[in-house]
Amino acid sequence: MIEIKNLHKRFGEKVVINGVSAVMEAGKANLIIGSSGSGKTVFMKCLVGLFDPDGGEILYDGVNFTTMEDDQRKELRQKIGMLFQGSALFDSQTVEQNVMFPLSMFTSLSYAEKLKRVNEVLDRVNLKDANKKFPAEISGGMKKRVGIARAIVLNPKYLFCDEPNSGLDPQTSLVIDKLIYEVTKEFNITTVINTHDMNSVMEIGDHIIYMYQGEKEWEGSNKEIIYSKNKKLNDFIFASEFLKDVKELRAREA
Repeated sequence: MIEIKNLHKRFGEKVVINGVSAVMEAGKANLIIGSSGSGKTVFMKCLVGLFDPDGGEILYDGVNFTTMEDDQRKELRQKIGMLFQGSALFDSQTVEQNVMFPLSMFTSLSYAEKLKRVNEVLDRVNLKDANKKFPAEISGGMKKRVGIARAIVLNPKYLFCDEPNSGLDPQTSLVIDKLIYEVTKEFNITTVINTHDMNSVMEIGDHIIYMYQGEKEWEGSNKEIIYSKNKKLNDFIFASEFLKDVKELRAREA
């Protein structure tokens, strides 16, 4: 579980995060949504330590991340998996080498032990025979799956995903959403996903935080979001005709 208490972040005179509090629970897909400039990216970067907040607390299972010493933060980061927006694979390394990288960096396992673990996670993301391929030889969806394999290879307690469906077609996006969701439930991970994909919100949004101008404007689940009376949220999520139709249908069913 990650607990955020009254988080603040500014750059110069510009307030980007203004007193946000939230709880990200283990075993759930915790989604952060909002339009460009809402503060959701800065919020996530504060959670993983890429930015230091100007005020507030970030507690990982009760331990205050914001006051940790460098060696404590390094130890915690070994429990954090990251899936980056562009997958961030090393082009000059094979799939196997990319997934093995965190094991080489953070563990003293033998090569045989590392290879065994790599094969386990590649099998888990349905890339059993992709070990020797290079990123340039695989599709965008496969790159995302390699990114997920690398993110979970250290058995993380926390998983952060930045726009995991960026650049993917709708069908592949559904596959990635399902995989992230399955991994979250299977290993009881606290998963935090920064997204603008409303399909992801409706499919896997156990817990959703809607950010607006640096503040938490709304919080709830994908079952609650359709019935929200919050005008700012409704303007954001029902911009597409498809979701307008969904809301009208559910309103008639209620």
